[in-house]
Amino acid sequence: MNNPQLNKHGELQHLLSTEGLPLPILRGILDKAASFVDIGDRLEIRNVPLLKGKSVFNVFFENSTRTRTTFEIAAKRLSADVVNLNIGSSSTSKGETLLDTVDNLCAMHADMFVVRHSQSGAAHFIARHVAPEIHVINAGDGRHAHPTQALLDMFTIRHYKKEFHNLRVAIVGDVLHSRVARSQIHALTTLGVPEVRVIAPKTLLPTLVENLGVQVYHDMSQGLRDVDVVLMLRLQNERMQGAALPSAQEYFKYYGLTEEKLACAKPDAIVMHPGPMNRGIEIESSVADGKHSVILPQVTFGIAVRMAVMSMLAGVKV
Repeated sequence: MNNPQLNKHGELQHLLSTEGLPLPILRGILDKAASFVDIGDRLEIRNVPLLKGKSVFNVFFENSTRTRTTFEIAAKRLSADVVNLNIGSSSTSKGETLLDTVDNLCAMHADMFVVRHSQSGAAHFIARHVAPEIHVINAGDGRHAHPTQALLDMFTIRHYKKEFHNLRVAIVGDVLHSRVARSQIHALTTLGVPEVRVIAPKTLLPTLVENLGVQVYHDMSQGLRDVDVVLMLRLQNERMQGAALPSAQEYFKYYGLTEEKLACAKPDAIVMHPGPMNRGIEIESSVADGKHSVILPQVTFGIAVRMAVMSMLAGVKV
């Protein structure tokens, strides 16, 4: 079966999901991102000409600050022309179809689309429709995938822990509604992490989540015991239907990351969060700002990872 993310040469044509992403491609993105990290630390020239003359369209059908901004910074550092589409005032709000919108943007000579959409599969749908010389990056689709977030998480883990093959990683929180969690699990297992745990109440876990190759815990203390990495998740209140949780206070009591609960992990464990954080619900402020937290470096690394993805796509043979 053909991989919709790769071209006939086995190169990255689109980035739609970490699921099915070959290990050499995944490692290649992380290695290339490492070469871009230092660019942001330069005092003067921070741009490289890898996307000079290319047009990158940020097409966000869902609100975003962190993801859209880091994609914009990444594209500009690669010297691309960046267009941010304001969906709230676009033709889609007047009844135009998604493909009509894409066709019109293609007519404006778009080279790359960065797409966020509330419907799972939207990025795949667009990727099937565009011409071979146009590339699509999934910036989050419904509950399905958020591959660049997972990749920047993998880069952060590798930066601090060096290797993947000896790690124990815990993903904590709203796994059911989280596209980030799914992308993290696929990336972690592909990279050879031997033990991936998910910690959540039963109401916030997908049915048969064990089939993804994870160990399930409902108790934080047990689930965090001797882990190397703690990946916290945001409560996706906007995607919840019905009473998935009794209250935010009760959730924090049992599943919020506190210093006491974190003490069950290894002494050198790192704490991560894709943001935005709900302090006092998912994570205690003293942990979010503490010595174990690498939440802000995640954001910085995200620019380098997105530069890596875009530069790889721009270099593929059609």
